[in-house]
Amino acid sequence: MVFDLLSEFNGTPAAGAVDSGELAVTDDVLVKAFALGPDATIDPHEHADATNVFHVLQGTVTVERDDETETVSAPAVVLNERGQVHGAHNETDETVVLTASLCPLPGQ
Repeated sequence: MVFDLLSEFNGTPAAGAVDSGELAVTDDVLVKAFALGPDATIDPHEHADATNVFHVLQGTVTVERDDETETVSAPAVVLNERGQVHGAHNETDETVVLTASLCPLPGQ
């Protein structure tokens, strides 16, 4: 058994690309890992019935939430409340790694 679920994720995206993978899925939470190559974007989206928390683990990323943006560097935690439109963009030449925790899962 591996305790460190992130160790199983091998995100090596090219420029403009996003690699992602599910790290944990239970009845009440989803944790995904994302690796953003240079100039890559997680398109703005919302979760009407769930909170989404970004944990920035590596690099510097520009986070969009509703009509605001802020650049944050690892280590960082960004709270996206239910219904807030949110996304992320890597404006650097390095890979950015973050996890996103979604809770509760839609339909729960």
